[in-house]
This record gives sequence, structure tokens and C-alpha cells, in this order.
Amino acid sequence: MPLAVNGAKPLLDAINLRVLAELIAEPRLSIATLARRVGMSAPAVTERVQRLHEAGVIAGYRLDLNPAALGLNVTAYIRVRPFAAQLSKIADLAQTIPEVVECHRITGDDCYLIKVHLPAIDQLDTVLDRFLVYGQTTTSIVQSSPVLLRAPPLPGVQ
Repeated sequence: MPLAVNGAKPLLDAINLRVLAELIAEPRLSIATLARRVGMSAPAVTERVQRLHEAGVIAGYRLDLNPAALGLNVTAYIRVRPFAAQLSKIADLAQTIPEVVECHRITGDDCYLIKVHLPAIDQLDTVLDRFLVYGQTTTSIVQSSPVLLRAPPLPGVQ
């Protein structure tokens, strides 16, 4: 069932799905170009994009940086199994460490999955030591990334 805003028309109608598909393919499109591509006026497309923002479908825009180009040649995932009564301290700590680019609370034996970017493998100990105060860690080093971060699939769009 498509999302609707305040009982209005479905938010994820065919036109909005086309708008989203165009923005996924090319996020820096101007409203004028986007409007031409979906066959609508610029004010109508502006209103649709604004409604998608207000509904939380479009959560924001971000700059995608290449960590290796910044000298961060090592990417690792750290799983953390907190010691008793240390669960919240892991998340708090992760927020303070600049090398941490993602932190997820997960199910299973480990409670957190944390992604870090580092300049070299010898920097990993410093990050791990900070988490080891609060729990047990297991680390996986990324060798390659055949699927990079991408948008989730749009409903009904193949």
C-alpha cells in the first residue's frame, strides 16, 4: 500500500517513483531538468520533492567521499559484544570516535556492528582498545566492495 500524507493521494505514486528514480540516478539534478525528465512543470516537481522530504521518504542529501582518496586505505567492521551493563556505553563511545562512520545495534551474539575507516592497519589497535573497555570485539577487514552503498529498491520498480 503506497504511503499517503494526511489521508491525501498516495505519496508513492508513479510520478513520485519516477522523481525518486531520477534523483537516485543523478542526485544533483536541477529541478528544471528533473521536471523535464518527468514531464511536469518545475513548481509541480518542487512541490512533490518537498512532500517527499516532509514525509521522510527523502531523508536528506549527502556528499559521498572516497576514503582511499583521503588516505584512509583500511576499512573494517567491528562487532562488539558488551560486558554486563555496558550496552549504552558502546553507542556513546562510537559517536565520539571520528574513524567510526557507521554504528548499528544488531541481533545475535554481538550487539553492535561498527564500520571504521583508517589510514593503516596499525591504527586499528587504538580504536579496538577503546571498545575493549566495554566489551569483546571481533573484527573483519574489508578486502573489496563489489556492491557499494546504494539506495534501497523503490516499491514496484524493477
